[in-house]
Amino acid sequence: MAVATKAMKARKALIPEKESFAAEEAFEILKKISVEVPRKFDETVEASFRLGIDPKKAEQQIRSTIVLPNGTGKVPRIVVFAAGDKHMEAEKAGVEAVGGDDLADRILGGWLDFDVAISTPDMMRVVGKLGKVLGPRGLMPNPKSGTVTFNIKETVDEFKKGKVEYRNDKFGIVSVPLGRTSFEPKMLLENFEALHGAIVKARPSAAKGQYIRSAYVSTTMGPGLKIDLASLIK
Repeated sequence: MAVATKAMKARKALIPEKESFAAEEAFEILKKISVEVPRKFDETVEASFRLGIDPKKAEQQIRSTIVLPNGTGKVPRIVVFAAGDKHMEAEKAGVEAVGGDDLADRILGGWLDFDVAISTPDMMRVVGKLGKVLGPRGLMPNPKSGTVTFNIKETVDEFKKGKVEYRNDKFGIVSVPLGRTSFEPKMLLENFEALHGAIVKARPSAAKGQYIRSAYVSTTMGPGLKIDLASLIK
């Protein structure tokens, strides 16, 4: 813990004393601190937006997907619930596992070594019994996230290329991985701007007042940097 605290202090010392940063500057700083105070792994860079919505109201919740222009730096492990020709299509697409009741039983038995679950509409009868397991982990297939579909190969390919889901939590915060610290700042900036644009377009009509209240970017084991929202207006 002492080592971690020492490293965190060293990273914070590299950050200019400012309340907020233009998005471009923020990613340059994250890159600098990851190089000058490195970790033993390629950290994830994450963006978090606090939205002016009432997450308790269904009509104000947001949930969708976006293919980040530069990917996330990670190839997700994908499982597919499908039968017949779609089962074969999933196998050819190179997923972690594919099946029906057998796959559901495996998951109920405790196997959760995957990042994305996709299902054909007809197999949702099987997936339904996994709600208590997959739901809390954000892995439940859902039409809004594009994970309930007959377009198996296309959907699998999109997730492998950098498709990510974004949705608000119970506090009205949306957190999404943007890439890795090994990315160039420009790549992270492009991903961030694409995500910001998608969230702005997803604004619920019922949301009142300021929609995006604040935005932060951070690395897995680094301090968060507040983004100057004015720098996002073009």
